[in-house]
Amino acid sequence: MEPSDLARWTRFAMKGGIGRCVAICDCVAENTDDLMFLKDDEIVVLLQVTDGASEGVYLGYCEGVIGKFNSKNVRFTTKLKKPIMARRTSTASTSSSLTSHAKSPTPPGSSSGLKSP
Repeated sequence: MEPSDLARWTRFAMKGGIGRCVAICDCVAENTDDLMFLKDDEIVVLLQVTDGASEGVYLGYCEGVIGKFNSKNVRFTTKLKKPIMARRTSTASTSSSLTSHAKSPTPPGSSSGLKSP
């Protein structure tokens, strides 16, 4: 994950992401992009991963780490919100355009067609 993407996802997690869940078991990361957590750890849900092959896979934040996890290993404690995809404006823009919504971070490996800021 690019450092700029990591910073955006971390800021999004600090704002609460799209929801929260609690681990129901210990989960060891099997791949470099997997999230490792222990039973009863709270995870901030950042995005549902929709790559066609992965069902029930989410991007989450736990203990300062961002990674993918499977929904079968957690219990959701909040209803997940729909992410808002809006383009972020430059700080050099006029003050009227500064009121637009911030863009949700782009998931790693996403082919959404949107260009990262």
